[in-house]
Amino acid sequence: MKKIIIGLIILLLILAVIFIITKTFKNNSPQYKTVKAEKGDITNTISATGILNPTVLVQVGSQVSGTVKHIYVDFNSIVKKGDMLLQIDPAIFDAQLLQAEANVEKTSVDLTDAKRNLDKNKILFEKNLISKNEIDILESRYNFALASKKQTDAAYKLAKINLQNTTILSPIDGIIVLRNIDEGQTVVASFQSPTLFTIANDLRKMQINTNVDEADIEKVKIGQKVNFTVDTYPDEEFNAVVSQIRLSPNTVQNIVTYDVILEVFNSKLKLKPGMTANVNIIIAHKQNVLKLPASVLRFTPSETISRLQKKGFLEFGHY
Repeated sequence: MKKIIIGLIILLLILAVIFIITKTFKNNSPQYKTVKAEKGDITNTISATGILNPTVLVQVGSQVSGTVKHIYVDFNSIVKKGDMLLQIDPAIFDAQLLQAEANVEKTSVDLTDAKRNLDKNKILFEKNLISKNEIDILESRYNFALASKKQTDAAYKLAKINLQNTTILSPIDGIIVLRNIDEGQTVVASFQSPTLFTIANDLRKMQINTNVDEADIEKVKIGQKVNFTVDTYPDEEFNAVVSQIRLSPNTVQNIVTYDVILEVFNSKLKLKPGMTANVNIIIAHKQNVLKLPASVLRFTPSETISRLQKKGFLEFGHY
């Protein structure tokens, strides 16, 4: 009886060991998932990100300094070419124009007087009543008066232009997307013209400025179709077209990229400047072809198999 009990215990231990070993190898054996090959469309794309911008974006500045007297537009204002945007206080420039006008009148009188004296003394010189030296002096005075007249004419023209420049006009048709000035502020136009307004020409035509890695840039061609999404409309896909591939490289941390410009038609005005676009550039597309998931080309061995392979007990294709 005792031997039977011992034999049963040994048998149970053997069965337990076999069960544990079988379960361990089963859990660590490669797991396979089968899929059915089917026909359909496949697309090869290059992914990138970019920023939406208006096609034409004009920064409007000032060529003269002064205090802002009145602003005629605000954010999102629709403007036409030649519309008044801003008025700088013209009082100082009015005074400068009056002064320049007075100088023109003075030099005109001086020139007329010098011309009359020269003509009169030329007659006397022909009659040998005065010397050649006196004629030379009078000619010099006339030339000086003529030069002064040209100088004051230029100063008058400049003063007139400066007065005209106190009225800032829109250079294009468009919409005000940025205003950097308020009434009462002082505009200082010294070495660089300050930006007062930024005008977008037409938000129905926009572009995406994106960067493509140097490894993929040769696959990108002008005219290729592009699909993209923005965070505001995550479930909606928008379309674009590759319009320009710029040759100037950008290098950041030894990574070289190239600017690729995508043309976007924003007819519904849903897209706004500055939005981040998640771009897929379509470089190849095939219809009605036999396709399988890309995962069928990948195999990741289990931890146990990897450990055994490293020790030389297994080789792929023999277990």
